[in-house]
Amino acid sequence: MSELFYRNACSSTNDEISDVLLYPQSNFVGLYTFNQIKGRGQYGNSWTSTAEKNLAYTLAVKTSCIFHSDFMFNYYTAIAVQNYLANLTEKIVKIKWPNDIIVKNKKVAGILIEKKKINQENYFIIGIGINILQEKFDEISNAGSLLTQTGERFDLKKFTEEFHLFLIEKLKNIPNDDEILAQFNSNLFRKEEVSVFELNNVRQNGIIKNADENGNIWIELEDSGLQSFYHKEIKLLY
Repeated sequence: MSELFYRNACSSTNDEISDVLLYPQSNFVGLYTFNQIKGRGQYGNSWTSTAEKNLAYTLAVKTSCIFHSDFMFNYYTAIAVQNYLANLTEKIVKIKWPNDIIVKNKKVAGILIEKKKINQENYFIIGIGINILQEKFDEISNAGSLLTQTGERFDLKKFTEEFHLFLIEKLKNIPNDDEILAQFNSNLFRKEEVSVFELNNVRQNGIIKNADENGNIWIELEDSGLQSFYHKEIKLLY
């Protein structure tokens, strides 16, 4: 059994999910809106979204249901979102480490996972923002939407309800760590391609080799060879 709640508008679905967790009848409880006012991204970044064009969605999952490390759970959530969008659009969809979703070189979705204790129960709070119908973005932005990148218009409500069920089914059937890591790396954006990175305010070429089980990414840099980095230690320019 799963529960999915809708709000006409809210500040942040990750913040307001606690309001619908008073008496949960399921290990998976979702909240969504098409008008999120104060969305949050990874590490204090903001997630801005045009009203009635995009989806802000949060799924609360009891931590007692998950038997993987936080890093692996993060990877697998990104895999699940990638799978759904790839199946839906029949396009090539990639994961930009650690958990942005890319279609044709544009970010169409981002994920923020937090841990919270609510009403004496521990939860993973999975926040997912997906740009669906927005048509215009800042010219220098790396952002796009499913509409701009595929030309397809999706019904927001139908999209959300089907996505909710798909995600829950995926999270009920999580494979082992080796399989998660293999799937993540097979869908890794710009893996084994020459790319430009910014490290300590200096740009240089490098090649993404793989992500590891500790949440790091390994990059072969032209100046300093193979190194591992944690999130925000290096920036991929694309």
